[in-house]
Amino acid sequence: MSRYRVAVVGATGAVGSRMRKLLRERGPRVGIEWEIVPFASERSSGKELEDGLVVQGLVDDDRLDGFDVAIFSAGGSVSREWAPRFAARGAIVVDNSSAWRLDPEVPLVVSEVNPEALDSIGKGIVANPNCTTMAIMPPLKALHDEFRLRELVATSYQAAGGAGQKGMEELLAQIPVLARDPEALADRGAEAAKAVKAEVFAKPLAFNVVPFLGKDTGNGYTDEEMKLLNESRKILDIPDLAVSPTCVRVPVMVGHAIEVRAVFEREPTVERALEVLEAQPGVELDEVPTPLEWAGRDEVAVGRVRLDLGNPRGLNLFVVGDNLLKGAALNAVQIAELLHERGLIGRRANV
Repeated sequence: MSRYRVAVVGATGAVGSRMRKLLRERGPRVGIEWEIVPFASERSSGKELEDGLVVQGLVDDDRLDGFDVAIFSAGGSVSREWAPRFAARGAIVVDNSSAWRLDPEVPLVVSEVNPEALDSIGKGIVANPNCTTMAIMPPLKALHDEFRLRELVATSYQAAGGAGQKGMEELLAQIPVLARDPEALADRGAEAAKAVKAEVFAKPLAFNVVPFLGKDTGNGYTDEEMKLLNESRKILDIPDLAVSPTCVRVPVMVGHAIEVRAVFEREPTVERALEVLEAQPGVELDEVPTPLEWAGRDEVAVGRVRLDLGNPRGLNLFVVGDNLLKGAALNAVQIAELLHERGLIGRRANV
């Protein structure tokens, strides 16, 4: 049994809590004993968590020594400041924010898709992809290897949980208010929308669909949509992949769904596509996958696989994945496990 000391930064959040749980549960299965040290903001310092661990505040570098791995889920600004500081003390950082994903010296890794990228960790930092990109990578990797992917149209239906605990709380708060007047929902929609506050999302989310997710980047697309483009190209190593993304927020607690139209160099068949998808690690087939039914499950579900009606080289498929698990916490922990498996932990101890 290998023993490592791991810092979990952002340990009190929805994703951080799942990271701690996964480290404890999965470690013995892969021959690892993790000594978990939770970190969070200074205001949470000294707080005892439900598992008995006591939160450390991110205050100074004196607390950063002696870690083999540091897993971050605390937002981009925290990662930009503290990830290099952990790395400078010898830890390999696995970061769940968008801060480092497009840095050419930082590998962007989906555990079942491109683990070999871990062999080049120039800055001592590994990036975890965006949760929506993450869900479609395992099935697209399988299909790319078989048919050679050239174009991608991805329309996401993203859960409130993608905005963290505050997103789920806003949705839950809006539902009972709007449910009190079902006639307004049907006949006076604008009036109903004014009855609730939309602070986390662009518009009220309960009983609604919001076709704007993220920040405007100035080209008509949001940063969430640009992540789908840029991260897909980097992970699959297809620099010229044509991507048309649209990200939509839907009133679901946990679990992102993505309708994918993929165009390939070689004409696919549904039969062969199903065979390679079924053989892909981390992918399960489900004729009608839904976020509710796949919440809490590790695998990405793929269904509605069918030939495109307008292009003989195209396939349409519907992908569902738990955005807090495979979309965030699980893949980060799997990366840490791969670092162990590939003998990479400890190499930076004397940097």
